[in-house]
Amino acid sequence: MSQPNITLHTYFRSSCSARVRIALNLKGLTFTPHYIHLVKSEQCSPEYTSINPSATVPTITFTQDEESQDSFVLTQSMAILEYLEEKFPPPAYTPLLPTNPEHRARVRQLCNIIACDIQPLTNLKMLKSMKEYAKAAGQDPDVAGPEWQKKIMTEGFRAYEAICKKSVGKYSVGDELSMADVCLMPAIDGAVRFGVDMEEFETVKRVWSELDKVEAVVKGGWRVQGDTPADLRA
Repeated sequence: MSQPNITLHTYFRSSCSARVRIALNLKGLTFTPHYIHLVKSEQCSPEYTSINPSATVPTITFTQDEESQDSFVLTQSMAILEYLEEKFPPPAYTPLLPTNPEHRARVRQLCNIIACDIQPLTNLKMLKSMKEYAKAAGQDPDVAGPEWQKKIMTEGFRAYEAICKKSVGKYSVGDELSMADVCLMPAIDGAVRFGVDMEEFETVKRVWSELDKVEAVVKGGWRVQGDTPADLRA
């Protein structure tokens, strides 16, 4: 089955971008990365916001062939993951969702804990805002902002841990890798970076160790991207 040409606007440390990179790798889809440097605010350029008004990554573009002028552009990582599952379904492609309706719902529940409760706190825009609010409140912005961020992220992982205990197998929901795991691995990377103590989460740690053995997951990780700085590479 032929696939369209896929371009992914991505940033090496963006957990949302990592979700999509991992999913593309799991499904065996080739793509061309287009690197957007978030710290340099390249996501705010007129050229980029013309395709992604949210000024975020990832943005994915599907073009049927090089001659075609028709492209489908999609933003927001969770929408992209759902689209990939529908556009490139099993059995031809690796599934991201279980067949059982209750298991599918559980996967989506875990995904939303990460996407709504955990990941926003790793967002560069969010951290900058928290530091500004802390400074306005007379607190040290370099301490109060990150501490608040770490506290809320920890609470999110506590929720994931509690739910995951009920569904865990080899991975978050049973023994097949799912969209929940695609979201979990980058979330853990971000949590570790921001000082969350993962020792508290025994179930999540067990799944983490299994995911670290999956080639597609490692290949989508932040340490091995084309825009990863040399001093941060694996």
